[in-house]
Amino acid sequence: MKTTISLVALAIVASISTSAATVSASETVPTWPAATYQQTPTIEQVLGYPAGTRVSSPEQISRYFEALAQAHPDQVKLVPYGETWQGRPLFYAVIGSKENIARLDEIEAGMRSLADPRTLNERQAQQLMNNLPASVWIANSVHGNEISPAEASMVTAFHLLSSADERTQSMLNNTLVYLDPLQNPDGRARFVSRFYATIGLEPSDDRISAEHNEPWPNGRTNHYLFDMNRDWLALTQPETRGRIAAHLQTFPLIFVDSHEMGGDLPYYFTPEAHPFNPFITSEQREGLNWVGEHNATLFDQFGYDYFTREIFDAFYPGYGASWPLYQGSLAMTYEMGSARGHHFRTREGEILTYADGVQQNFVAFMATIETASERRRELLNRFYQYRQSGIEKGSRGDVRSYIFPNQRDIAGNRKLAALLSEQGIEVGQAQANFRACGNQYAEGAYIVQAAQPTYHLIRTLLDQHVPMDADFIKEQERLRANNLPDQIYDVTAWSLPLMFNVEMDICNQQPRVAVNEVSSDRIVAGKVNNADAAFGFAVAWGDMNSGRLLTAALREGLLVRSSDLSFKHANGTTYPAGSLIIPRAGNPENLTEILTQIATESGAHVDGLEKSWMQDGPNVGSANVQRMFAPNIAMAWDVPTNVLSAGSTRFIIEREFNYPVTAIRPDRLSWEDLSRYNVIILPATAGGNYEQYLGNQGRENLRQWVQRGGVLITLGNATRFAISGEQPLLNSALEKKAQLDDVAAKPAGSRVSGAIIAGHDDHLRYLRDPDAGPDWVSGVITRAEVDQEHWLTAGIHTQLHTMFIGSDIYTPLRINDGRNVVNYASKDNVLASGFMWPENHEQIAHKPLVMVQNHGRGMVISFTQEPNFRAYLDGQQVLLMNAIFRAAAHARPLR
Repeated sequence: MKTTISLVALAIVASISTSAATVSASETVPTWPAATYQQTPTIEQVLGYPAGTRVSSPEQISRYFEALAQAHPDQVKLVPYGETWQGRPLFYAVIGSKENIARLDEIEAGMRSLADPRTLNERQAQQLMNNLPASVWIANSVHGNEISPAEASMVTAFHLLSSADERTQSMLNNTLVYLDPLQNPDGRARFVSRFYATIGLEPSDDRISAEHNEPWPNGRTNHYLFDMNRDWLALTQPETRGRIAAHLQTFPLIFVDSHEMGGDLPYYFTPEAHPFNPFITSEQREGLNWVGEHNATLFDQFGYDYFTREIFDAFYPGYGASWPLYQGSLAMTYEMGSARGHHFRTREGEILTYADGVQQNFVAFMATIETASERRRELLNRFYQYRQSGIEKGSRGDVRSYIFPNQRDIAGNRKLAALLSEQGIEVGQAQANFRACGNQYAEGAYIVQAAQPTYHLIRTLLDQHVPMDADFIKEQERLRANNLPDQIYDVTAWSLPLMFNVEMDICNQQPRVAVNEVSSDRIVAGKVNNADAAFGFAVAWGDMNSGRLLTAALREGLLVRSSDLSFKHANGTTYPAGSLIIPRAGNPENLTEILTQIATESGAHVDGLEKSWMQDGPNVGSANVQRMFAPNIAMAWDVPTNVLSAGSTRFIIEREFNYPVTAIRPDRLSWEDLSRYNVIILPATAGGNYEQYLGNQGRENLRQWVQRGGVLITLGNATRFAISGEQPLLNSALEKKAQLDDVAAKPAGSRVSGAIIAGHDDHLRYLRDPDAGPDWVSGVITRAEVDQEHWLTAGIHTQLHTMFIGSDIYTPLRINDGRNVVNYASKDNVLASGFMWPENHEQIAHKPLVMVQNHGRGMVISFTQEPNFRAYLDGQQVLLMNAIFRAAAHARPLR
């Protein structure tokens, strides 16, 4: 497959003229003061075109680095760190002096020692800092259609290895350079293939040309359509997990995440915009200024424009340019205005070329390496002090430990503990009952001690709320009051325990109990108890261990039933609503062997039942016990669906639930026979809506399918489609912004009653649009209350945490229309974490999060917010499973 993609791209390029296939560079790439180059393979020699004149494919980039490693084995080491979903290799190159590369293992071991001051005395620490070089990690093109950074990594490597000037050699003597040339090869391959498929006789600089407008999905995302620059705290994708592991092996002192942005803007580099996360120290902020000021000096010398501080903040910890900060590094975002191809005409009429982007990135990279070289001792010392201060703060602060009782959602607790372990945080699992902070805890509880070198990361990931700077919030309120856009860049809440919906206690003591260190294994093998039981087996419902067992059992063709109500078996065990019953009758003779294998892989615990008798609750033959079927699932996949919503939803179903999904172009939903599908999912939309693309014909086709027994699930703003039309599928409505005072409508061209505007605030109120929706919320974590009387919420705790993003607030369903099975909590309790405008805070109270409405033999289930946002709301995965698998069991198609 790799070869095919590469050959197709090259064949397309070869079919057009040389001038169309290359950029007329505005300057030679690379250009560097006083550089003289020795014999090193050039990009043109290896790939057949000069540097910066063609967008290289992932395979070509790999080929060039392999050529450099072969030519300079004593100065280059290529290190594989993973593989993409599509099977492309992920690697980084380490470049340094011959002496430093010869002792690379020793240097990296020294950095790991320095990262844990508990293993060193002061003399040993000072000795390490005297002998270790600085280190810079430059990560490129995590968004696959941000193309010049990856190319610039090849140029930077060429320069470092071939330049004979004293300045460059000094950098190599003092600094190890880690180049991750291409963080997202799957996305880049998508971009390169489509770009060269659209190019004509010569490249177009017109922003509306096909070259500059990628089809759905564009090259930004990886195979599962994830924005991997938001994945560093959740580690959902293999690319991110590999990078985290590599970081913990190397601990670079400076981490650069190199991106592109709109071509009308010049270069952006550190320092970042406000607000800064409070766990970023003043010393780190000073270090970011070191880098920025030296970058500016070189940009001035070359005559390149740049800007800082205005857009990209350092608050959310899930960016590549943020997460390393909480390990003690300096981390930063670089953004180059993108040609998004060969040529781009800016709004000022200038032609930006691909080579321009490559060259400017190269200069920024070299300036940063030089900063590291010149500040080597200070950077090492500050890294060590950051890690040391974490241990001290965790030892004497009010927050000394985080305790997870592990009594609810065993799978979620285990995955969260493993996720923390993957990020270098030490997690212990108690080997006995213990007492701490006045509470009694059972064996098996997870404990995170705060007195670790990763203290700042622990606080950032586990605290319920990380506050924004009060002055920043005040300024955002001022902007909004003046009808101006706010400056909040991303979500303002991300607490992992809340998003996993698990219990956690914060304690000002360090529990005294023996623990086993938790590994990064996210699933612990389950088992079958009483395997020879005569009647069959039961599995308690309520976490992803049981969920994975269900999907595996259905794919094996097993007969599985699920109870809508809790029940108490004759053996004295009480099972919650949703629990599975797998009888021997109707199943294969080797049922025990099949379940043993499934339990091991899924993590579920299976109980053997000697007989079917229940002491309480429904018996197996009750109408409240449903047979589970293996549903055929389809989902909309193309315009107008939101790439991220579609990708995360498919990822969760296929990779977390281990169940296949069929992707369907939305226009096919308007007229195709859908009878072979039991469940159809409409992800959220972007740049359009389903009403435009499906229309009345599509709505009626879906309505008839639902009435015949289908389950239609809408996610986020796709719920707008369900409430639209003369006969909506869901009898809810979008709310306008709740007005705290009267704002009269002002029809254009008509006379209205006169008004007295008493002052500035009154004037701003008068300007409001009375039909506007609620103000946009960037992303907070909210509390919701779960209706425990409905089968859709089987196994779900009474309180659920969810993200609220955007401005969609829906009216509740009337009792004669359907059920609001999950509703936002009261005004006093609804906001769990993050910053939300006061009016939204009041308006969402008691409004629906999940609604269900029956139609004929089927139903519509609407999530008014996305349960799969960035795939890190693990606490909602069982609810989504219910909406798919339990709903399919409750629908009544003609089977």
